[in-house]
Amino acid sequence: MTDLDIPEVPFPLKAHGPDGDWSYEDGVLTGRAGPRQDRFVPPDGDALEPASDAPRLLGAPPEGDFQLIARVSVGFRDAFDAGVLYVHVGERAWAKLCLEYSPDVPTVCTVVTRGHSDDANSFTVDGDSVWLRVSRTGRAFAFHASRDGARWTFVRFFTLGEEEETGAALVGFMAQSPVGEGCAVTYDHIAFRHGGPGDLRDGG
Repeated sequence: MTDLDIPEVPFPLKAHGPDGDWSYEDGVLTGRAGPRQDRFVPPDGDALEPASDAPRLLGAPPEGDFQLIARVSVGFRDAFDAGVLYVHVGERAWAKLCLEYSPDVPTVCTVVTRGHSDDANSFTVDGDSVWLRVSRTGRAFAFHASRDGARWTFVRFFTLGEEEETGAALVGFMAQSPVGEGCAVTYDHIAFRHGGPGDLRDGG
């Protein structure tokens, strides 16, 4: 499969990287990471080292501010298994908002890659699901997470450099299992909204 149309997302999505066995039915998107699949450039690694790769399902959003929202559920098995909302503007310019087993507790985590990747944990989650939201506001992006889909916690606000200014950003979904044997990820309550959040830090 190379393309997938999801009614809640007003642009086509294309599979990138390893086969994620992506499927959509009755409002639920499902993907799967294979063994030791990830998307990360170690901050202490060689600058010329290629990025590792994981299954991604991405598309080009309309111009202007937007929000992509989904409740993410992960079939955790091993450390760092994760379901991800993903932003991509270049081979070394991309970002992940994850529900990750980090290393043995479900945690909202972020990675921003500008040449090399950083890695930061936000807050832990009870259970295997959380709501994630990625927004574009102007030339910047914002990450939020929510336990109930109503009250949002501000996680991160950042840019990805000059490439983002061209409007060539791709957004969508990713699954990873960096050290494990693979995991399944589902996304439901998917929504795409034109316009960014009213206030990045007010919980709305």
